[in-house]
Amino acid sequence: MRTSTARRMGTALAAAAALTSIAACSGSDGSAGSGDSGTGKAGAVGKASPVAALKQVQQKTGGAQSAKVEGTTEMGSTVSMKQSGVIGWADGLSGALTITYTGGTMGDALKQTGGDGSVQARYFKDAYYANLGAGMAANTGGKSWIRYSYKDLAELGGASGDVMQDQVQNSTPDQGVKALLASGDVKKVGQEDVRGVSATRYSGTVDVAELTAKNSDLDAKQLSEFKEQLALAGVTTQTVDIWVDDNDLLVKKTERGEMKTGAFNSTLFYSDYGTEVPSDKPAASDTVDFKELLKQGGTTPGGAS
Repeated sequence: MRTSTARRMGTALAAAAALTSIAACSGSDGSAGSGDSGTGKAGAVGKASPVAALKQVQQKTGGAQSAKVEGTTEMGSTVSMKQSGVIGWADGLSGALTITYTGGTMGDALKQTGGDGSVQARYFKDAYYANLGAGMAANTGGKSWIRYSYKDLAELGGASGDVMQDQVQNSTPDQGVKALLASGDVKKVGQEDVRGVSATRYSGTVDVAELTAKNSDLDAKQLSEFKEQLALAGVTTQTVDIWVDDNDLLVKKTERGEMKTGAFNSTLFYSDYGTEVPSDKPAASDTVDFKELLKQGGTTPGGAS
């Protein structure tokens, strides 16, 4: 029984960390979403300087407030996954994603529950929910969903938990734009086709050790938070490429770098901006709280690792 409990807790903890994948190395302070999505002239990216164009893209993409997303993420030996769904960022991250773990230690932990490695995730302002499948439900009294409060996760992980909370609550597609503005060496690559859409590609490399206010178009607070997030993940350099359509909206973003656990690679595609975001939370009768699982396992949030 103790083995079953330990396995269940290990899987729940793995899901807690893995479900931040949409925000991996991409935390945001949320300020980008305050702009008016109608401000500026459509197609400005093709005419302005790279920095001016990207500021327009950041404003338009942030102001759009929701989109469909699809992509893949690899984080060294820890996890590889694919994800698809709808996300919103009008007030922190919200949305519904299907995340399928295709490899890595987290993927292996999830499959130990008897599932296929797929997780249904729902994000809200105060918490996110994970449905790990029938295998996990067999160990939670038949309940399908685990609720992860951001407050509890922050208490669980100390400083890193605070960063996790910030990343999940404030992740937005335009963080790739912010990363390019932080790089200081952003360049326009040219026009390319992205799934049938003509898009302008921009590229740049962020060197964590050299991130200073002098070579960045971010304010001091944004720069400090961005640098901390990369450093905690063990990232020293990060190459970011984005593709922008004629409406100044992101249609594709790639991020590449080295982490403590190996190479980090992320490719995300965005479409259908302004789409409706699911807002219904899983039924309370079908949900178990992560903090309660910790108690059942004989572990308190402050003492878990």
